[in-house]
Amino acid sequence: MKAVFKTDRGRVRPHNEDNGGVFLANNDDSILVLVADGMGGHRAGDVASEMAVQAMKELWEKNPPSSQPDESEKWLIESIKNVNHQLFLHASENEECKGMGTTMVAAICSDSFSTVANIGDSRCYINNDLGFSQFTEDHTLVYELVRSGQISREDAEHHPRKNVILRALGTEEDVQIDIKTITFEEGDCLLLCSDGLSNKVSDDDMKTIIESEETLEEQVERLVDLANENGGEDNITIIIVKNDATAEDESGDQT
Repeated sequence: MKAVFKTDRGRVRPHNEDNGGVFLANNDDSILVLVADGMGGHRAGDVASEMAVQAMKELWEKNPPSSQPDESEKWLIESIKNVNHQLFLHASENEECKGMGTTMVAAICSDSFSTVANIGDSRCYINNDLGFSQFTEDHTLVYELVRSGQISREDAEHHPRKNVILRALGTEEDVQIDIKTITFEEGDCLLLCSDGLSNKVSDDDMKTIIESEETLEEQVERLVDLANENGGEDNITIIIVKNDATAEDESGDQT
């Protein structure tokens, strides 16, 4: 298993409200990977995303699930709900953090399956024998309009309310989590990212880079560079996970 993480401030934002990471389990070869995109209040977005990632990391290191899909799904749901409660409580008790929240896309990856959970518009894509495709669904107003047939996917890309998020961690007492498990075979890849990538780099360009012969580190760098070349108006966070039996270890990079 090989995983590479990178976050970048982009070219416009004064600071980075994204967060994420790659975390090893103590009990087996599973890893937890996370991307969180914070929002709300004066610098409260980076507080929300950092708190969420740190809390998930601590829960993972303290009591990771067994390497079974049903246990991974249960762990992710319970842990994300726990983190949501922590964020909601913090926001209610700290005036400067009122209204803060964060998206999250998280995956538990083993050499046989991946379980993916998401809230908001941070995404997970998968590249396998069936090709490259978006695995998660965005929790946004525009995506609901697409799903109900009111607008096309092409219209959605330029819709003025594209960034209206319907679900986030920390904004309400309870949170609805989407969760799915997929077989993760040797050679398969997951790409997790914030909308700083998905809003600036097309699926076709992502596919080309993911399927290139470059190392995962080089692929991540190319994706960040391309998002910045296309405007870089938002923070950019990316994790690529590849089920590679020849990989020596997992690694991460943060900028």
